[in-house]
Amino acid sequence: MEWGMGLLLLTMVMGILLKWFWYNMKKMKMKMKRREDMEKKSGCGVPKGSLGWPLIGETLDFIASGYTSRPVSFMDKRKLLYGKVFKTHLLGTPIIVSTDPDVNKVVLQNHGNIFVPAYPKSIRELLGEHSILQMNGNLQKRLHAVIGGFLRSPQLKARITRHIENSVRLTLGSWKDMQLLHVQEETKKITFEVLVNVLMSVGPGEDLDFLKREFEEFIKGLICLPIKFPGTRLYKSLKAKQRLLEMVKKIVEERKSAMEKTDEKGMAKDAVDVLLRDSEEASEKQSLPLDFISGNIIEMMIPGEETVPMAMTLAVKFLSDCPVALHQLMEENMELKKQKKDSGEDYGWTDYLSLPFTQNVISETFRLANIINGVWRKALKDIDIKGYLIPKGWCVLASFISVHMDEEIYENPNLFYPWRWEKLGAAVNNSSFTPFGGGQRLCPGLELSRLEISIFLHHLVTTYRWVAREDEIVYFPTVKMKKKLPIKVTPLCNYRYNQTETLEVLSPHQKGAIENGICTTASKQ
Repeated sequence: MEWGMGLLLLTMVMGILLKWFWYNMKKMKMKMKRREDMEKKSGCGVPKGSLGWPLIGETLDFIASGYTSRPVSFMDKRKLLYGKVFKTHLLGTPIIVSTDPDVNKVVLQNHGNIFVPAYPKSIRELLGEHSILQMNGNLQKRLHAVIGGFLRSPQLKARITRHIENSVRLTLGSWKDMQLLHVQEETKKITFEVLVNVLMSVGPGEDLDFLKREFEEFIKGLICLPIKFPGTRLYKSLKAKQRLLEMVKKIVEERKSAMEKTDEKGMAKDAVDVLLRDSEEASEKQSLPLDFISGNIIEMMIPGEETVPMAMTLAVKFLSDCPVALHQLMEENMELKKQKKDSGEDYGWTDYLSLPFTQNVISETFRLANIINGVWRKALKDIDIKGYLIPKGWCVLASFISVHMDEEIYENPNLFYPWRWEKLGAAVNNSSFTPFGGGQRLCPGLELSRLEISIFLHHLVTTYRWVAREDEIVYFPTVKMKKKLPIKVTPLCNYRYNQTETLEVLSPHQKGAIENGICTTASKQ
């Protein structure tokens, strides 16, 4: 009897599996037939490529490349085989990868009506349905405009410059008593505190410590298995987000209550003010719920924990490997410091951003670092771009790292060479240099990021010399230094200028590199 029941159950399971297999095969054949019809009609075809193994596709090769010194190798290998646009299968989905800047430009600019964001399930779960990353249409444009306008305003830059200077000086001041410090951890102390102040005017203290602690727990789940059972990474991160939301929502509610009690309309002091005022001025249907505002404030904290501090860290890494660039950066910034000391004037935000070689160093750091290595989009309908058919429902990965490391665009792309920007300048169009994305989703805080990095580099090179320990860059799941970049610093309290305004603080090794006119170490990409 038991044997008969077991056989019956096995038969039922096999029947279900066969039906599921037949249904999926039929669905796949319909898609292939539809695609063939589209190719015949348009005269273009789905890009060449390989979908790899069943279920896993080419995911293992993709991940493995992120643990090498050349993360772009996955793209380069397939680019040689199939061309600049190819198909593959990553993270459980068929995908078109573009390493062509012109195709990337179309993907970035045609947003909402043709392409929508497509991110891994863990990111969607953690950020929620009202996330800025997943938002589309008029609401996304509206929020991008109001937040971008605030972050780009000269008034904010003038005010936040003082705050960034104080934060940088405080952190750098603590270094003189440290035998060994880790740049990756130290830069986060600066950037997170500055960004939280810009977003909701929270200064040093218990609240900031709580926000940083919970945010670190929250962000660990951005790239993980999308399983939310108790004890899993995603579950822990979701709980951390709940605790963050409680605190941020309390701040938003208190600010809203204070705004209702006064009619005073001065300049918005932070992003909470900006979003509350925008919601107040909008119609009832377009008003933003407080949960919505709180969730997006948390999401905007990500650059303070990841993007900007990593750019600062990698700038120190690349400069450590290129003494001639470090020497020129020191000269330029020492000259500014001397001018300010002689005139008795305070620094303005334009002073920092007007240093040409400093900006070249930052641009080159962004190009080599590729902290945001690409964006994922999903096609809402069949679209032909430069003769390539991207079928409806397929994802597209616009690869920024492939463009930034393309020998046809950048000579010796693996080399940290800030001087290339003196020649390139505006000649590198937006589609060939996209460290902040592009189109309607261009990062609204890009100018603020440059300002913060400029201030950090200025005070670093005019305060210390340093020796970096050997360390490696890891590119998966996000860009990190393997050992958090340990360095030992020596205060520049005994520097002096010679007649040509050159700092006489260089080691024999550095002087030799300058005389040879080259960087001693190329960045290992």
